[in-house]
Order: sequence, then structure tokens, then C-alpha cells
Amino acid sequence: MAVILDWNELAKNLSAKRANKKVVFTNGCFDLLHVGHVTYLNEAKAQGDILVVGLNTDASVKKLKGESRPVQCQEDRAMILSNLKSVDVVTLFDQDTPLELITAIQPDVLVKGGDWPIDKIVGSQVVLSRGGEVKSLSFVNGKSTTKILEKILHL
Repeated sequence: MAVILDWNELAKNLSAKRANKKVVFTNGCFDLLHVGHVTYLNEAKAQGDILVVGLNTDASVKKLKGESRPVQCQEDRAMILSNLKSVDVVTLFDQDTPLELITAIQPDVLVKGGDWPIDKIVGSQVVLSRGGEVKSLSFVNGKSTTKILEKILHL
């Protein structure tokens, strides 16, 4: 099981584990976990040794997705993510973007889903300036939390 850490604990934890290990970072809301998420997180983990997931807080999800979201609270979403094989660390962030978090942890690899062009991935300049990699991973078409919610509403 992965750990759920605040930023200070995360920075200490990563500096202790970082020797000869590649840190991969991704972020998202992960509101209703689905096959697209799991496929994506497995692919993200394959890019390095330690996968850190920045999880949007409830307040930031509301800003991004609207008043009816998130469906699940941040504690539940963090617990679910932390129990996936591919995820090593989960940390919450409340900002509009994960730029401050990316700057704080300095990942070796930054990844987002295939619907994000590399030049639009927040934090890419931070990672590339250190010689790191930025990748847009595969996207599982037709799999999304929004589609699940629409299906539920039409039952």
C-alpha cells in the first residue's frame, strides 16, 4: 500500500529514496476510479521507480468540475489511489494547478494522459530544465468519470 503524505513529508521521503531511482509525477481528480485511470497509472508507473500522484483537493475539484463534484471526498479518493499497486505516494494539492508541487518535488518524469499535448502540461518547463522527461501517455477513449455519471443519471 502506498502512503499518503503532505508536501513536507513527501520531500523528506523522496530525498531519502531518490538515489538511483527515477521519480514519476502525475496529478488529477481521480473522482470515480475507472479502467482509464488504472491503465494510465500503470503506464505512468512503468516510466520510473516511484510514482507520486498529486490529488486535487475537494475545493480544487469543485473549481475545475463544478459544484456537483467531487462525488467522493478527498480522503476516500486518496485511500483508493494509495491501494493501487502502481501508486507509491499520494499527496493532496489545493492550488489551481500542480506547478508549486512539481517545483517542490522536482520529479524526473512528468506525465499526463494522452489528451494533454506536452507543451500544455503544467510543470513541463520545470522538469525539462533539469534534464527530465515530459510524456503524454495513452488515453483510453470513452472512459471517463463524466461518462460514468451520465450513464448513472440515465438509468
